[in-house]
Amino acid sequence: MWLVDTSVWIDYFNGVATPQTNYLDAALGHETLCLVDIILCEVLQGFQRQSEFEQAKAALLTFPIYPLSGVDLALQSAEHYRTLRRRGVTVRKTIDCLIATFAIANEMWLLHNDRDFDPFETYLGLRVVC
Repeated sequence: MWLVDTSVWIDYFNGVATPQTNYLDAALGHETLCLVDIILCEVLQGFQRQSEFEQAKAALLTFPIYPLSGVDLALQSAEHYRTLRRRGVTVRKTIDCLIATFAIANEMWLLHNDRDFDPFETYLGLRVVC
């Protein structure tokens, strides 16, 4: 299963061609894709026109959407943050730490276009699509 990050969905809905949006386009209908609730929120809050918001909402709600956190994931995410900090890496956004930890804990592949996930791949075993 692929967890698709906000960074990819935003580019995709804006018609920006990147390797990640190309992977997403090719994966639609062929791979099992999912989101977490905060990614759904981040993507949808960027739409200004109601009609585009409604279309995107309808499209995104066709995918499995998982609740992101809970006590166990929050604790594991804090451990991941501390592990990376000991290696000299500062995670800039707590939400990225939670998303990466969710993907790792659930053995999902993450499709992203955000360098903040790179240390999770390098040091913590995050599996990324491209």
